[in-house]
Amino acid sequence: MTTPPPATELSADEARRIALRAQGFLGVPDRRAGVRGVLRHLGAVQLDTISVLARSHELIPYARLGAVGRTTVEDAYWKPTPGAPDARPHAFEYWSHAACILPIEEWPHFAFRRRAYRNRPHWNHTLPEGTYDQVVKQLRAEGPLTATELGGAKRTSEWWDWSGTKVAVERALMYGEVVCVERRGWKRVYDLAERAVPADLLHDELDDTECLRRLVGLAGRALGVGTRADIADYHRLKGEQVDAVIADSGLVPVTVAGWGKPAWADPAALETAPRGRHRTTLLSPFDSLVWERARTERIFGFTHRLEAYVPKPKRIHGYFAMPVLAGGRLVGRVDPAREGRTLVARQITLDGPKAVPAVVQALTEAASWVDCTDVRVERVDAPELRAPLTQELARALA
Repeated sequence: MTTPPPATELSADEARRIALRAQGFLGVPDRRAGVRGVLRHLGAVQLDTISVLARSHELIPYARLGAVGRTTVEDAYWKPTPGAPDARPHAFEYWSHAACILPIEEWPHFAFRRRAYRNRPHWNHTLPEGTYDQVVKQLRAEGPLTATELGGAKRTSEWWDWSGTKVAVERALMYGEVVCVERRGWKRVYDLAERAVPADLLHDELDDTECLRRLVGLAGRALGVGTRADIADYHRLKGEQVDAVIADSGLVPVTVAGWGKPAWADPAALETAPRGRHRTTLLSPFDSLVWERARTERIFGFTHRLEAYVPKPKRIHGYFAMPVLAGGRLVGRVDPAREGRTLVARQITLDGPKAVPAVVQALTEAASWVDCTDVRVERVDAPELRAPLTQELARALA
C-alpha cells in the first residue's frame, strides 16, 4: 500500500486538543443524546469486573456528562427507548478493545471477527459433545438466561475452570449465534441473536474488508488523530488489517510534531480548531482516552498503568489509581475506595501545587455522584501538599 503524503502538520498541542474533543472532554457535550450518544460517539465502552466508585462502563459517561444516575446509565445501554414503536435495543456486548458495550448498529461490522472465531482451530476449553446444541435449544425455549440459569456457570471463580455449559454459551456468543443483552448482577444475560438483534442488522453479509474499513474509520473518528498502532488498538485489529483499508477509511494522513510515526486524522476534526470548556474529572483506567499506554504517554506525557493485578508491595500509585483530567491535562491520580458514605482517597498523587484545586473538584463531584457525603484522604505522595489539599477539600464539602 502506498500512503499519500501528509496534507496537514499538527503541533503536539493541537493533536492533544483534537483527541480531547474527539473523546468528549473538550467543548459542550450533547447532553440531549445522553449515555447513548456517548456510546455512539466512542463506538466502544469497555467493561470490567472491578468496581470501586462504580464499574468502568458507568464511569465512562459520568466522566463526560457529569452526574448521570447509575440506573439511568444501565437502562440507557440495555433497555429499549420507552414508548418506541419498534423497541429496538441500543447496544450489545462483544469482543472489541476488550469485552465492550457496542452500538447495536455495529453488529454487521463485527462479522469478520465472528467468522474468525468460527474458523478458529484451537480453544483453551474442551466443549463437551451435545452441550452447544443444548444451550441453543434452551435459550430458544426459555428466553434470556444467565449461565447459572442455563444450568452451569463457573465451577470456581477462575476462567479456566468453566463448566461445559459456560464454555458452550461463550462459544455461541463468539460465533454470533448468541448475544449478551444485558448484565444482571454482573452476570451476562444471553439470548439468541435472531431474537435480540434487529432483523435488518442480523447478517454476516459484509466481507472482511468492508468490516475493517468501517471499524478503522470509527476508531479514527473516536480518537480524532492517531498512529497506526493507536487505530489498530481501538478495536484490537492487527496492523496489517489497518494497512489494508486505511486509504479507503475516510481518514487523512497527517504528521504530528514529536510523534515520530505517521498518523491519520478524522478530516472533520481538522476543519475547526478545538476550543471550549475542559472537563475536570476522575477517569477510569479503562477509559478510551487513556486505555492505550503508549498513546497516553505520547499525548499527555503521563505514564499510566493499572496496578490492580500488581502485588500490593510493588504498587506505586494504588490498586485502581484513576487519572485526574483538568484543563486538558492529566494532573494527578487518585486511588479511591468507599466506606459507607465516605469516599476514601487511599493515595493521591499530584503534579505540583496547581493540581490541588482540580483534584479537590474531581473528588467532591465523584463523591456526590456515588452518594457519599464525606471524603477522607489517607495518603498524599507529596507531604507538603497534604495540608492545602485537605483544607480546600474541607471548604468544598462544607
